[in-house]
Parts: sequence; C-alpha cells; structure tokens
Amino acid sequence: MPPASPLADRHQEASRRHAGLAILALAVGGFAIGTTEFASMGMLPEVARGIGVDIPTAGHLVSAYALGVVVGAPTLAVLGSRLPRRRVLVALMALFAVAHLASLLVTSYWPLMLVRFVAGLPHGAYFGIASLVAASLVDDRRRTQAVSNVLMGLTVANIVGVPAATWLGQVLGWQQSYAVVGVLGLVTMAAVSTLVPHQPANPTASVRREFTALRRPQVWLALLIGTVGFGGMFSTYAYISPTLQELGGWSSAAVPWILSLYGLGSTTGAALAGRVARHGILRGIAVLLVLIAILLAVYALLLPYAVVGLAATYALGMLPSMLVPMLQTRLMDVAHEGQSLAAALNHSTLNIANALGAWLGSLVLAAGWGYAWPSRIGVVLAVLGLAVTAWSALLQRRTA
Repeated sequence: MPPASPLADRHQEASRRHAGLAILALAVGGFAIGTTEFASMGMLPEVARGIGVDIPTAGHLVSAYALGVVVGAPTLAVLGSRLPRRRVLVALMALFAVAHLASLLVTSYWPLMLVRFVAGLPHGAYFGIASLVAASLVDDRRRTQAVSNVLMGLTVANIVGVPAATWLGQVLGWQQSYAVVGVLGLVTMAAVSTLVPHQPANPTASVRREFTALRRPQVWLALLIGTVGFGGMFSTYAYISPTLQELGGWSSAAVPWILSLYGLGSTTGAALAGRVARHGILRGIAVLLVLIAILLAVYALLLPYAVVGLAATYALGMLPSMLVPMLQTRLMDVAHEGQSLAAALNHSTLNIANALGAWLGSLVLAAGWGYAWPSRIGVVLAVLGLAVTAWSALLQRRTA
C-alpha cells in the first residue's frame, strides 16, 4: 500500500480536529447538565431552608428532576428522530436554559418541583443524541471513547461546576446558582450551532422503527443494569453533603472542595472507560459493579478517617463514571434500528436509578437510621445489577 500523501495527512488531521471541536461543544452541554443534576445534591440544605422544608423532603426535588429525565428521554428522542440531530440538540438546550432561568421566579416547594421536572426533560434525549453524533464522527474503535468524551463534560462538572454552584448557592442563594446553569445552556446552544456539523434527517426513521429496540431482551437487560446498578451510587450521593458533615465531621465550607475531589474521580473514570471497554464491555461492567458494591459496603466506615474517607469519595466518583460509557455503547450495539431511543433511554434509566436511590435514602433517613444507611442500601442495589449483568452474559452466550 503506498504511503499517504501529505495532503491526505493534512485532511485527516483537519477532520480529527473538527471532530474534536464538535465533541467539545457537545461536552459543554454535558457540563451544564452535570452541574444542575449534582449541584442540587450539594446545596440540598440551602434549598431546604429556602423553600421551608426539611432535608428528606427537599430530596424529593432530586427525584423530580430524575423523573423529568425518565419522561423526557424516550418522548423527545422519538419525536426528534426524523429531524436533523444538530437542530434537535439546540432545541433541547433551549428548553433546558428556559427552565433554569425560571428558577429565579420560584420560592416555594411545589412550583420548584415542577420547574425541576421540566429542567430534567431534555437531559436524557440530549445525552443520547449527542452520543450518537459523537460516535458517528470517529471510527469504530474509538466509539466508546468518543461517547466517554461527551460524558466527560458531566464529570468535569463535578470538579468545577458542582463545587462552584454549591458555593454560589451558599453565598448568593440557590436560585442564582440555577440561573447560572441556565446561562450555560445558552452557551451550549451557540457552541453546538457553530461547531457540530450538520447531519441530515434520517428519512427512514419513524416511531415504530425506534420502538423495535424494545423488542430485544438485551436492550431491557442493559437498561435494568443501569437502573439497579446505579441506584446504589445515587442513594449515597443524593445525601452527600449532610453525610460528609455528619459522618466525616467536615464543615459546610469544605463540602464544595470534597465535591471537586469526587469530580476528579469521575473525570478519571470517564478517561479510562475506553481502555477498559477494549477488554469486553460486559466483563468490564461486571467487574465495576463488584468494586462499587465493595466500596459502598465500607464507605460509611471510612468517612471518619480523613485521608481514607477522601480516597473513598474519589473512588465513589471514579467507578460509576467508568460504567456509564460502557452501558451507552452496549445499548448502541444491541438496539440496532432503534439507536436514538435506546441511547436516550440509558439516561432515562440512570435517572430512574437517581430517583430510586434518593427515595430509598429518604426512607432510611426518615426512619431515623442515620446517614450510614443510604450507602448500605446501595450495596444491595449494586449486587442486583451484577446479577442482571450475569443474566445478560448468559443469554448472549446461548444465542451465540
């Protein structure tokens, strides 16, 4: 085979650079979404005081956002399946921005529940469609890493966005924190419009074609892994701020910095996901769920020991973040014709896990069991996710 010409090399380099900028633009949206999703947990005490409820009740706001994702992900993904993907992404971020700016007008519990529900509607559809766009810009060997790079915006949010939003919520008020996220949504609209290449609408797409993905057992099993496997992490993280203060003895001023450490772990996990996936996606999912179960079993015991507790919080960010891109790629592989719906449903099920984890955590806290128990509930959920992974692997082996 003759060597590539310098012109061809320059063309390939330019193509890679353009793909990288497009994926970066998509990751900006992930940064905005990650900031709002996790900052709500970090400033939960401030939100509770602001609307006049206790912390377990304020935890329902986390569930409201998550339920918005559950409803919006399949609905908006299917409705947008026949439209150009860039246009759909811009429209989704417009809805996201408006919902967050509306938080400036809200001062009580039920209106805020509604605003958080609406803010969650674009979440899953955005990540699902953005993942498909990112995967289409690179070769097959780099698909998981491209998806991971989009999701890295979410993990970087835990380093910068969430601590900054938590600090802003503590100093200026939670409403201003949400408004800043709304501005990030506007920035994302501009970045996606400018940097993401146009992708024409798929003329063969239809609601019926998208829903063919739901006929496949492996799609349901992958979604179930995300639902129960991630519920354990969210049962712990939903109450991370009071847990760090009650069990770790940290002050409220230290919480944003510890959340940055969690974010560093998340970013590390996202960066490593592509390498782990090369050894087998199902195998990697199983190993990670085992490690998550072990970590959650000892998390509350480790928090009183400062350095070890901080290391455990770093791991709490890293391990689940390695899992998300692998689940996303797994769904894209097994969904066939219904990729838009399946990719969006991944984030829908992760937010069912969010709602489930926050709800189970509120139950044990309301029962007076203390802040050590949400992570113990998480162990059970991670083990259930491992059982579903084994079921999926067995079914795949039989059909092969």
